[in-house]
Amino acid sequence: MSRARGDGVRAPGERDRDQGHDHGIASAAAAADPALRRRLVVALVLTAGIVVVQLVGSVVTGSLALLTDTAHAVADSVGLAVAVVAATLMARPTTKMRTWGFARVEVVAALGQAVLLLAVGVYAAIEAVRRLLEPTEVAATELVVFGVVGLAANLAALAVLMGGRAANHNMRAAFLEVLNDALGSVAVIVAAVVVRTTGFDRADAIAGLFIVALIVPRAFRIVRDTGRVLLEYTPRGVDLDDVRTHLVALEHVREVHDLHASEIGTGMPVISAHVVVDDHCFVSGHAPEILQSIRECVREHFPVSFDHATIQLETAAARERSCSGMQHA
Repeated sequence: MSRARGDGVRAPGERDRDQGHDHGIASAAAAADPALRRRLVVALVLTAGIVVVQLVGSVVTGSLALLTDTAHAVADSVGLAVAVVAATLMARPTTKMRTWGFARVEVVAALGQAVLLLAVGVYAAIEAVRRLLEPTEVAATELVVFGVVGLAANLAALAVLMGGRAANHNMRAAFLEVLNDALGSVAVIVAAVVVRTTGFDRADAIAGLFIVALIVPRAFRIVRDTGRVLLEYTPRGVDLDDVRTHLVALEHVREVHDLHASEIGTGMPVISAHVVVDDHCFVSGHAPEILQSIRECVREHFPVSFDHATIQLETAAARERSCSGMQHA
């Protein structure tokens, strides 16, 4: 924890806050290091190649499943391109105008990918239903070939992204997009084999619906997770009522107010609070010890590592003046 002030007095903790801030920014930069960007660029090239091959294949075969998978690959390519830009921006240093740098860009990028996937899913679902009612002839042999080529490229992209998939929302969204595209290629291959061996053309539309079933739930999950960050929900695993209860139980702590916790980006949770302590703590020099106790309390009882924490210590008199000022306002 970091800053301690009480009725105009700042306790020796200001430097700790600055060190914590630097550590958090460093973690954001680590999440967007050059190795991760290289992985994204290679995956982007592979996925763009899939788009070209599958687009040709969808025209040649007339397959809805392949067309849907192509649209999915287009979404992947756009998403990966955005991810590359986001990862590059995240590595830029902070400035006095951007004190958090571009740490939240990866969250916005992941949200954009998810919205694009939802649009693809809606289109594919409508077209699949239409083709179930009015089956379209599919060139099954050619479809197998294009499906295998797409699957091979997807597996190569997955191998590239595998090592960095847990780094942040951006990398996770990119990995999951390619993974689902690979499953879509499997669906295309299965549909092609069924059509080739049985003549059941509706298998292609059914495969298209399967790909939609892969796309939509994942997109909703990404929207939910990124929405939590953008709307500044409390990080998972943290109950602010519990935080307040633990802090008030500390010796000399009278009250905790203006308690907030959120996430700037992946792995960058922040917490802030005003803590009212006994007046004599500022006279006796006990305030720094209380600050240390608060730091240890949060570290011990809660699973989130708050590298960015702003704790303002106040006297009861300062709290009363603050409340009085708000009432008059």
